[in-house]
Amino acid sequence: MSTTDQLLQPLPPIRQEIGYELPAIDTARLTRCLPLATRLWDQAWLRKGALLVALAVLWELVARWQDNDLLLPTFLQTARAFGEGLVTGELLAKVRVSLAVLAQGYVAGIACAFVLTALAVSNRFGRDLLETLVAMFNPLPAIALLPLAMLWLGLGNGSLVFVIVHAVLWPLALGTYSGFQSVPETLRMAGRNYGLRGLPFVVQILVPSALPAIVSGLKIGWAFAWRTLIAAELVFGASSGKGGLGWYIFQNRNELYTDKVFAGLAAVILIGLAVDNLLFATLERVTVRRWGMQRSAG
Repeated sequence: MSTTDQLLQPLPPIRQEIGYELPAIDTARLTRCLPLATRLWDQAWLRKGALLVALAVLWELVARWQDNDLLLPTFLQTARAFGEGLVTGELLAKVRVSLAVLAQGYVAGIACAFVLTALAVSNRFGRDLLETLVAMFNPLPAIALLPLAMLWLGLGNGSLVFVIVHAVLWPLALGTYSGFQSVPETLRMAGRNYGLRGLPFVVQILVPSALPAIVSGLKIGWAFAWRTLIAAELVFGASSGKGGLGWYIFQNRNELYTDKVFAGLAAVILIGLAVDNLLFATLERVTVRRWGMQRSAG
């Protein structure tokens, strides 16, 4: 058959495509079909709660075996001291003082870290400045600067804010800058094609793309700031007649109220758990997990 005859051959009929609408999967119904034990085990809050209960039971058993309230009060004694501190308002007042100082230092540290990282991605001098400062000050414990802060800023809250900023600034700046460096070059070129330069380029291109690293840096900075504040209050004491949780722990240790010491430590732990599981978990859920930038934990 010649080429002309092949071209004149009728084309095969085109198969008609038919689309079918699949019914939506009822995930709630599928979940109800699972065994009760499996459904309960899938609840992260229940697993974590069971772990905390197990730790509390272990604490109670070890304390009863130790049989020395001065060294290790039981979990029930600590819970009683914690409840009394809440009822009298003493513990709540200390928590309020600590959180007020922490909020000031944490926000100031975030602002300084953002300025440094924005400068670092804008020009070579900023990059050299950030790398040099991080290498110098990141290994330096924040609590080691407290004597100098007290000398420079006096015996007020300014000294505590200073060491908190130091604790937050360097890990957050380092994590944010690493996140900026991992942004794909394609996104960078797209931003430049739209004419974005300087701060708009950082805010609209780099920050959304590096959000997982930024959130991780915020969590690390929060942990550093919280433990630095408690340690500073243990050393610093009270200012203007007011003291936070660290001072509450130190004062009760001097008076040999060990159950109140553990109640103060429990307050530090509970606040840490609440911030991590409520504030940061919510932030991750509405941003990086919602946008598919991070896999949800099973």
